[in-house]
Amino acid sequence: MKKKEKVSVITLGCSKNTVDSERLMRQLQLNSIALTDNPDSADTVIINTCGFIEAAKEESIDTILNAVALKNEGKIKRVIVSGCLSERYKEDLQKEIPDVDVYFGTENYEGIVNELGGKLKYELLGERLLTTPSHTAYLKISEGCDHPCSFCSIPLMRGNYKSKTIDELIKETEFLVKNNTKELVLIAQDTTDYGKDIYGKRNLDELLKKLSEIEGIEWIRLMYAYPSRFPTAVVKEIAGNPKICNYVDIPLQHISDDVLRSMRRGVTGAQTRALISDLRDKIPGITLRTTFIVGYPNETGKDFEDLCKFVEETKFDRIGTFTYSVEENTSSFILNDPVSQEIKEERKDILMEIQKEISLKNNSEFVGKELKILLEAVEGDFYIGRSYRDAPDVDGEVLIPLKNNNLTIGNFYNTRVYDYNEYDLFADISQTEGSQQ
Repeated sequence: MKKKEKVSVITLGCSKNTVDSERLMRQLQLNSIALTDNPDSADTVIINTCGFIEAAKEESIDTILNAVALKNEGKIKRVIVSGCLSERYKEDLQKEIPDVDVYFGTENYEGIVNELGGKLKYELLGERLLTTPSHTAYLKISEGCDHPCSFCSIPLMRGNYKSKTIDELIKETEFLVKNNTKELVLIAQDTTDYGKDIYGKRNLDELLKKLSEIEGIEWIRLMYAYPSRFPTAVVKEIAGNPKICNYVDIPLQHISDDVLRSMRRGVTGAQTRALISDLRDKIPGITLRTTFIVGYPNETGKDFEDLCKFVEETKFDRIGTFTYSVEENTSSFILNDPVSQEIKEERKDILMEIQKEISLKNNSEFVGKELKILLEAVEGDFYIGRSYRDAPDVDGEVLIPLKNNNLTIGNFYNTRVYDYNEYDLFADISQTEGSQQ
């Protein structure tokens, strides 16, 4: 019998790329193409690249070169490159790394499947082979972006905003539920723009409501919500729907009006503060996560001081901080890169140190309180769980001593918090009924 070819898919970058790889792997599986997690044991390696910032590009190129080295050593037969970096720099990559067998752009499932001798199952494109724990799944509700942010290359790689229909997303979620998914993490380049292109209005609130009605889904979490013109109907839906976590990720990027204007964010510092106040007023106990960029070309020392004060005053539950990366063909490219990397790193460290103290204080307020957690894993002497406050991979965790030794990964439990550190909580299984969301 002919030996069955094995394929290994390497995914780089964000959760949106994760979903793309999961869809591709399901299509390969449906074509009876064997999959392996180990590239060294594969015949073909597919690399789903990221091209968002310089560090991601470097990681993608290094990964491609490593795969090509395996091919040249005779350890694998074929290297296929796809994703954002390939979409943006295909011609350059073909010249610089010609030993790659074929380059594809983003979401070219059909081309890759055909290359491997299969046939795309169009009617099953909503199915996925999860690489996350089965109880948690990302749900990508749209592709591309229409915002003109000066620093961002996403539209160059992903195109204009394209929503999936509610029916498509319901069908995809029903497939996930059959595979034991209990938590949906909604992702897109901008989740709050959902529906505008196909329904003539932004109707994320309707999507949230429909998804929450699917039996088996217990948590829905909203990520990548753009701050400009945040839909009031979404605020109302989160506040009134018990299945939607009181959690919103809103990438703000800055608070200085001069920086925001140059970034082309379409929002002012005053509007940002008003939005945060409104969310906290209408959704009591909401967890707010955000990200900031430091070292943007026109960010002065005063602008950075204003950002630090804003973070100190606002007391976000979670923040991520990135140093500015120059991206060719973006509108900020002409501004060059006047802020040194040393200063960028220094500003990043200062901001994260401020947040560290805020996180410590925020976590201290949960001691003695009950939290519902989704059990994720076992590490060392602890079970690892997440509460409504914690998105997968980017936020803190709830640690439960292994003395509670009859717990099942993927189940929800009520816990009572007894200790904390800067980012995590420590809890015991609660013996009382009821829990906080």
